[in-house]
Amino acid sequence: MRALFAPVPASALAFFRAAFGIAIFVGAARYLGYGWVTELYVTPEYHFTYWGFDWVKPWPGIGMHVHYALMGLLGLCVAAGLFYRASIALVFGMFTYVELIDKTAYLNHYYFVSLVALLMIFMPLHRAYSLDALRKPELRRDWMPAWPAWIFRFQLGCVYFFAGVAKLEKDWLFHGEPMTIWLAARTDFPLVGHLFDLPWLGQAMSIAGCLFDLTIVFFLLWRPTRLWAYLTVVVFHVATGLLFNIGLFPLIMIALTPIFFDPDWPRRLWARFKKVPYQAPELPEHLPPRSPLLRQMGTAALALYVAVQLALPMRHLLYPGNVLWNQEGWRFSWRVMLIEKSGFLKFEVRDANSERRWVVYPRTFLNDRQLQLATGSPDMILQLAHHIAADFRSRGVEHPQVFADAHLSLNGRPSSRFIDPEVDLAKEPRGLVHFDWVLPEQGAAR
Repeated sequence: MRALFAPVPASALAFFRAAFGIAIFVGAARYLGYGWVTELYVTPEYHFTYWGFDWVKPWPGIGMHVHYALMGLLGLCVAAGLFYRASIALVFGMFTYVELIDKTAYLNHYYFVSLVALLMIFMPLHRAYSLDALRKPELRRDWMPAWPAWIFRFQLGCVYFFAGVAKLEKDWLFHGEPMTIWLAARTDFPLVGHLFDLPWLGQAMSIAGCLFDLTIVFFLLWRPTRLWAYLTVVVFHVATGLLFNIGLFPLIMIALTPIFFDPDWPRRLWARFKKVPYQAPELPEHLPPRSPLLRQMGTAALALYVAVQLALPMRHLLYPGNVLWNQEGWRFSWRVMLIEKSGFLKFEVRDANSERRWVVYPRTFLNDRQLQLATGSPDMILQLAHHIAADFRSRGVEHPQVFADAHLSLNGRPSSRFIDPEVDLAKEPRGLVHFDWVLPEQGAAR
């Protein structure tokens, strides 16, 4: 435990801060430049909010565009270490707010960004190589406590390791799905696309991806293999980024994974570039004395955070059934690129006080992206059913009943009925309860 509070050179943590802030800026600029702010938050008439966060709504008018522009500027402030504490707190709040607006915008690396921003609020990452240190020289330190680097390594390790654990299932390992499906769609890829139709390639790449995720953290932690492991990280993420168009995730992982290197690696690299002898910064023997109670509270908070991050990815074990099918415990669990779903969804609304019936198609409320994701997500189907019931009540139907006609295909298997068509979803509760109206996949065994 003492090692967590030992002083270490600050340059690697300063690099991490700068890389993270630049990633926030680039991400915000992409959303504005490609029109995604309008597409995801302004144009849709309906948003799939998270349970307990239905009050989170998009800003009206140009508010979302202003939101992203300010968030990008704050990212640059974080990178430069300017008004760092306020900037990173605002980045965390603004980024997480955006992610809470609509579940269909969820990506694992967005969740990762929120977690890292939350951690950075409590870290003195502005004390070195920052504009804050120039403005207030009394802040400047050439060292920082070791615990921020270790908690970042832990968080990155969770992303990799739990992604590997999630791949230990038959679709991925034994059938190479959905990798085979995705490769078959990329046979036009330059130079090597003609190989993507090879029957064994999807399974081989699936196994390789699983082994990479399960072992890479250990190779990064071990000094003799660290450099080669990082080069493997670069190759892996460049390849997946080019093949599968997964946004900024590859660049984020490439930019932040160097935190596994020694705490002074940027200074050493700069000295080698300048061809001058490396001079290590002077480190105190101990951190400045602090209140024992404050340190104990900090240690307890770190331990609680670690426990939550270890438990949350495994919560799907509390639910019966196949998590790939029912997606209970799916989000916030680092289940990266494991499913390919396609299906059909419509609703029938019945007036409990009469024999009137209506057929409602989700496209009435959803755009193409929302519809594609909602078709395979029981919690979104339930939420939309509640919205449809509220819509009919607003039109004078006092007791609407909502039934789903839903069929789904998982990872290329034949389609089967997804939702019990006899269950009135308008009466089913949202939340963390098990959805017993999700039918088991028929003919799932290969």
